[in-house]
Amino acid sequence: QVKLVESGGGSVQAGGSLTLSCVTPGNAYNIYCMGWFRQAPGKEREGVSYEYSSGGGTFYADAVKGRFTMSQDNAKNTLYLQMNSLKPEDTAMYYCAAAIGHCSALSQSGYNYWGQGTQVTVSS
Repeated sequence: QVKLVESGGGSVQAGGSLTLSCVTPGNAYNIYCMGWFRQAPGKEREGVSYEYSSGGGTFYADAVKGRFTMSQDNAKNTLYLQMNSLKPEDTAMYYCAAAIGHCSALSQSGYNYWGQGTQVTVSS
C-alpha cells in the first residue's frame, strides 16, 4: 500500500503564496508518475500538475501555468507544490497522487493512490 501524506494548506489572501508538501514512500513501489490534483466544492477533481518519476519534465494545467511549481526532493521522499499569485478560484482541497505502471497525465483515472488532501482557501 502506497501511503501519501499532504500538508501545508491554509488560508491566504489573493496574491499570496503557499507551499504544499506530500511525503511519499520513495520509489520502492515503482511509482511511474506523481501528480497534484484539486477539487473545489461542487466541482469535479481536476489535475494541476504531474511529472514522471524518472524525469522528463513537469507539466501543468493552463489555469496554474506560470504560477505553480512542482518539484521533488528525493532525499526526503517529498513532493512539493509551490503556489504563487494565488487567486480565489484556486480555493480547493489539494491532493497528491501516485500512478503505478503508467501515467494518465492530468486525468485522475490512472492514479492508483491518493493522499487525504489539504485545504487551500484564498480570499479576495
